[in-house]
Amino acid sequence: MKIAVDAMGGDNAPQEIIKGVEQARDLYPDIEFLLFGDEKKVNEQIKNNDRIQVIATTEEIEMGEEPVRAIRKKKDSSIVRAANAVKEHDADAFFSAGNTGAVLAAGLFIVGRIKGIDRPGLTSILPVPNPALKQNNFVYLDTGANAESKERNLVQYAYLGKFYAQKVLGVSEPRIGLLNNGEEEDKGDRLHKDVWQSLNATEDLNFVGNIEAGGMLSGQADVIVTDGWTGNAALKATEGTARTMLSLIKHGIMDGGLRAKLGYLLLKPVFGKIAKVMGTSTYGGAVLLGLKSPVVKTHGASKADAVKNTISQIKTMIDSKVIEQTVEYFDTELTTENVDKQPEND
Repeated sequence: MKIAVDAMGGDNAPQEIIKGVEQARDLYPDIEFLLFGDEKKVNEQIKNNDRIQVIATTEEIEMGEEPVRAIRKKKDSSIVRAANAVKEHDADAFFSAGNTGAVLAAGLFIVGRIKGIDRPGLTSILPVPNPALKQNNFVYLDTGANAESKERNLVQYAYLGKFYAQKVLGVSEPRIGLLNNGEEEDKGDRLHKDVWQSLNATEDLNFVGNIEAGGMLSGQADVIVTDGWTGNAALKATEGTARTMLSLIKHGIMDGGLRAKLGYLLLKPVFGKIAKVMGTSTYGGAVLLGLKSPVVKTHGASKADAVKNTISQIKTMIDSKVIEQTVEYFDTELTTENVDKQPEND
């Protein structure tokens, strides 16, 4: 198993990227890594070259660059070279913490989408922070790959999310929910009403109906599908609320005097558990589902632990053959559609 890594992408590259790669390398003896980036900077950070190959690149795609123009212009960038390694079957997956748009564009235009998938969806694993439930997390897509979506796209996301939940999270019969502005069947705009009808009529999906944004983390579904604009907005609002609450708690402790500080010391292990459950580094990166190979983007500010966990996520994807199952399903669906469309003989 080989993973192509953009060693220059992210706020803490290449130091934290390489540190995380080495941690993952030590955990998984069956993984080799191709590190693409500035040869001198990358080699300076590597402590042990075992199963690590450095491939020199001369260009970098910065965070603020226009994605499509950047991947077309900077052919020798670490993002483009890593994506090409997957396209040419020199690697099984592509990982980056760099420019999100450029990673998505490289995945779409270089790695390529699965036949039958109109628009790949950016997929995240989010927590269900309720210890009373057996469910720990759920699949959420599209989180921002497509600002505009059609009914067919969201139905495809339901299948992509289903396969991912089965193979990567180990959920045998995932519950599929539709993010909407109310739980009732007739809620939402025309798009969401049509998607509701399509998902509800599909026999091989366990559709449980609409889910409001306030209930995303409550464990109502194993997969929540949405269009990219709504999905990204709801995700950012949820993250912002979590940060605000943590800030309020911190200021409450600091301004609460000695009793508040003593209370914090007593509850410090509890806060540590909460931080681990809600931390973005715990669940790995966002996967661009619908492509021919795993393309995974983690947060630009990721540290080594997040990099290691993302590589664990990629390994699970490859071992479980979730991409192969997706290809097989949509190949079968297309064949069936083509047969159905054939004119009947007189």
